[in-house]
Amino acid sequence: MSPLTGFGILVRGGFYKHVAARGALRTRSKAMDTSNRSSQSKQAIFLDLSGRAKFCITGTDRLRFLNGQITNDLRKASETSAIEACILNAKGKTDAHIYVSASGESFLVDAAADLRETLKVRLERYVIADDVQIEDVTDQFSLFHALSQQSPTLENGRIVSMRRFAEPGWDMWGDAAQHRVSLQELSSQWTLCDSETAEVMRIEQGIPIWGRELTNDIIPIEANLEQRAIDYQKGCYIGQEVISRIKMSGQTNKRLCGLISLDDLPLQPGMKLAAPSAPGKEVGWITSSTGSKRLGKEIALGYVKRGFNSVGTKLDVVTAGDSASKGSQLIRVEVVPLPFV
Repeated sequence: MSPLTGFGILVRGGFYKHVAARGALRTRSKAMDTSNRSSQSKQAIFLDLSGRAKFCITGTDRLRFLNGQITNDLRKASETSAIEACILNAKGKTDAHIYVSASGESFLVDAAADLRETLKVRLERYVIADDVQIEDVTDQFSLFHALSQQSPTLENGRIVSMRRFAEPGWDMWGDAAQHRVSLQELSSQWTLCDSETAEVMRIEQGIPIWGRELTNDIIPIEANLEQRAIDYQKGCYIGQEVISRIKMSGQTNKRLCGLISLDDLPLQPGMKLAAPSAPGKEVGWITSSTGSKRLGKEIALGYVKRGFNSVGTKLDVVTAGDSASKGSQLIRVEVVPLPFV
């Protein structure tokens, strides 16, 4: 299932000239048709993110508390501008990937739906003598995201600037009870696209998401989130020592990379990567894959270990068993810069 399945995506004129899609299960034909329509109309996109987990954090200590939990500087979040951040454990590995904006005397946080239960527990673990309340408001709000230079309009909605993709974007928070009305209002101005088109765009832009590139085993710097979600000048937060140490050394054990199939054969999440120069040594794995009409190639995102992740490095992917197994098929890939486009 595509990690973006369930997202309603609306488009209007502007940015993405064409995106092909195959999705994680390679529903390629349908996605390519959608991509062709997007190419012809030269349209930007709009997503329905209402299924994401949402939390409201209140209390007089909310700023100090939450700023001590996240990698970005919460003071940069406002009622009109949101920030991207990660929540880490003491070893610097990712507990959650979130977006935060201010709303009156509270902060609104959204995260992947899979984090609805665990994120609240993780945050409450560190509420000791703080005046902080964390409320699950997932079912109270609708959430849409538009990719547009200009701020969209939505009656009875709150508009917040947020860059979720490569292009500037806008989050639109509204009453969940008015979700259908809001969707109809937006649909009168924008065109609905399928989730697989958004998945292709995400992979082409090298954007990591929770459950694929971002898991409990990943340090945010490894996922190329330095510029998007980390503030090295802010005060202390859980996991900061590890992040600072990596910044000082300039090295990570692995790094999220772009991969192109040299044989134009499809790639799949979970496939292992090996180096021809080190037979039998696993040097990485694929996290997301798709067919890109823009590039005319099969592409993927994946983690590659240090020493093997330089641009231009050729790696092997074995689809079943190992390279010596009968019936296995060897695929060659090349490490390329991100974003792809």
